[in-house]
Amino acid sequence: MDKEVVDLLLLAAVRRRPLHGYALIEELRRLSDGDFDLREGSLYPALHRLEREGLLASRWSAKVGRARRIYSLTELGQRALEDRERAWRGFAAKVEVVLEGAG
Repeated sequence: MDKEVVDLLLLAAVRRRPLHGYALIEELRRLSDGDFDLREGSLYPALHRLEREGLLASRWSAKVGRARRIYSLTELGQRALEDRERAWRGFAAKVEVVLEGAG
């Protein structure tokens, strides 16, 4: 999956509530009926990159059992998500036009 798409999906997944890494994987799996099945090897580098860019913030939580890093959307991340969503919807609409015209 393309880096920009992964970033968009991760930002969207934490929009409603902060989540730890494994919960993010499960949420994307659930929302996509299993089609988006990120592996830890691509998830954590993306989360760390988004955090370095200021789009996500993290904190440690040890509510149940071991400590987990919980990721949440920052104000900058919310604006970036809105921009990226708008761009994605515009792209998808243009793809649809091409598909309809080619049919």
